[in-house]
Amino acid sequence: MGKNEIEPRGIGGVWPVAEEGRVGTPLHMQERADYGAARGPELSLHMVWNVIWSWRWLILAAIAAGLAGGIIATLLMTPRYQATATLELNPPVVEVMQDQQRLQSVQNDRQYLETQYGLLQSRALAERVAQELNLASNPAIVSEEMSREARQRAAVGMLTQNLTVDPAPQSRLVRITFESEDPQLSARVANGFAESFIGSSLERRYQASSYARDFLQRQIGIVRQELENSERQLVAYAQQQGIINVGGGGGEGSAPGADAGSPTAATLVALNNELSQATARRIAAEQRYRQAQNAGPTSEVTERTSDLRNQLATLRADYQQKLEIFQPDYPEMVQLRSRITALERAIQGEAGNVRAGRLGTLRADYQAAMNEERQLQAQVNQLQGAVLNLRGRSIQYNIIQRNVDQNRALYDALLQRYKEIGVAGGIGTSQASIVDRAEVPAGPSQPNLMMNILIGLLLGLFSGLGLALLLEFINDTIKTPDDVRDKLRLAFLGGIPASKAKAIEELQEASTPISEAYFSAITSLQFTTESGAPKVLLVTSTRPAEGKSTSSWAIASSFGRLGRRVLLIDADMRKPAFVTGGEKSDGLANLLTNRDPLSAHVVKPDVEGVWLLPCGPLPPNPAELLSSPRLKAILAEASSQYDLVIVDSPPILGLADTPLLSSIASGTLLVIEAGKTRTRAASEALDRLRQAGANVVGALLTRYKHDAVGYGYSYDAYKYSPVEGREREIRLIVAKNG
Repeated sequence: MGKNEIEPRGIGGVWPVAEEGRVGTPLHMQERADYGAARGPELSLHMVWNVIWSWRWLILAAIAAGLAGGIIATLLMTPRYQATATLELNPPVVEVMQDQQRLQSVQNDRQYLETQYGLLQSRALAERVAQELNLASNPAIVSEEMSREARQRAAVGMLTQNLTVDPAPQSRLVRITFESEDPQLSARVANGFAESFIGSSLERRYQASSYARDFLQRQIGIVRQELENSERQLVAYAQQQGIINVGGGGGEGSAPGADAGSPTAATLVALNNELSQATARRIAAEQRYRQAQNAGPTSEVTERTSDLRNQLATLRADYQQKLEIFQPDYPEMVQLRSRITALERAIQGEAGNVRAGRLGTLRADYQAAMNEERQLQAQVNQLQGAVLNLRGRSIQYNIIQRNVDQNRALYDALLQRYKEIGVAGGIGTSQASIVDRAEVPAGPSQPNLMMNILIGLLLGLFSGLGLALLLEFINDTIKTPDDVRDKLRLAFLGGIPASKAKAIEELQEASTPISEAYFSAITSLQFTTESGAPKVLLVTSTRPAEGKSTSSWAIASSFGRLGRRVLLIDADMRKPAFVTGGEKSDGLANLLTNRDPLSAHVVKPDVEGVWLLPCGPLPPNPAELLSSPRLKAILAEASSQYDLVIVDSPPILGLADTPLLSSIASGTLLVIEAGKTRTRAASEALDRLRQAGANVVGALLTRYKHDAVGYGYSYDAYKYSPVEGREREIRLIVAKNG
């Protein structure tokens, strides 16, 4: 009767034992030399596929749950509708006056567009839309129990939360999208934002022009009053000093009326007129000359350099456009900058030539006017004494006259500017226009059934995979032959299937799956060393109840059927598995304490070719007894009398018996219960065997299922009990050799 299904379990410490000599060299030592490197599961495609296949029902259930969740979420969500209106933003056009020509400059910078995007999302625009659409009185949006101000704030908050402003890349188009539960409301609000934005822009421009008109009106009133006062002052001064404007122009250079009848005065008047004209011509020529020196480019310069400027503007625009794509140090960008610099220099050179020619002409005119003035001045100086008093009084008169002229020029300029600023000129072209008005959406934008199903599918898939991997890593046990090879670096000698019946009963028939599995295992066992199966084979396990005793009996029986003489030694002196009834006088424990021959303690079961050396009486300290030199002599005697010696030992962890036995045996076979033995425990057990110098030839997987999904794990403490008190043991019909 097998104990592999009911054997108690226990673990403890172990200490290393020096290596002893063994018979036979393993053929796969190099393959297993680094078994200790694998202490846990390694993530790989093969491992992931095994996990997916093992936990396929869990993953499929998670996917189904995700799909169901997506469908349920879709059914529970309230439909929402989106309506979109499209606007075109038109940057303002600035009129520039230059050399009596009216030019238009278009501002198309990014800051302007970003400002408009911000205005579209401003709270002020949302308040305007809420007022124009009277959303504060809509019971579908706000509660009627709230105050008017609270309802207005709630409506504005709803608008700002559900509004989306989406600029179209590389264009001046912007999409205004509004989302709500009412399709009609979505279209109304989207169109309301577009119309209110245009209206607010026009109002801001009108307000700006209105302020300019008011300012000009105030300034015109002030300048007009100053002009009137200066004219009154000029008339009063002329009456007081008796100055008469002979030319009637009322300007500078008018002769005094008192000297009009004198020949000297007449001559002086004529000369003064000519001198005044010459002075005016000289002043005008000088002004033109000075202005030409300090002034910017003239119309002539503009005409002469217009082609070059057009080329320069084209290159600059091309450079700015490519700057959005390339870095400034890009070769093409460097070449463009070089061309721009060359054109700028050419324009400057052409402008300099034109300017130099104009300056030469103006300088010649200026010098001619100055020479003429000097000649007239020399003549006037001759007559100056006679009319010196009159000329002195005319100076103040001319000063007042100039003040009058300046006030009149300023007044005329303000009147002209006031006429230009009107309602049409202040508003001009609208800075935004509607391209597409929002239409009532035909269907909801949310919920999206396909998107929710896809999200649920992905969430279910990833959660199922994550849960499967988590369970796989938590349940880190030896389950498959690949685990034996990859995690433990051991040769896989066979997988013993689980059986509902008692294993001992099934082993009696050669056609049962268990018998076939063990026969396959001993076939593999015969190829573990150069000389075949190890002469002294130790069968052990990591923990109790993994099937080592049943495996020992099965291996011995299988070799016995092959015609071998096999001795099975029950070396588990703590909890023996094979009971004969004569343990007090026979067995390994008695043989270790005396010099009796081996045959005196060996019994013959009713299995052909198999003999048994039972445990004997349980000693108080099995490890101390097994460490005696007598054990080597017993195994040597058994090796000389039998073809094969199989030793059934206690579990490895927690006990020193197995390392002691493995150091003497030719080979050690590790029995592992599939799905129950954890990888770390098996690795620690192998470490202890290696430290003792054991030759581990391979491993057997018991209770092995090819389609296993997963296993739990639990075990009781390894308990000791006398042979007489065992409830389950392997009872044999033996006959004492004699």
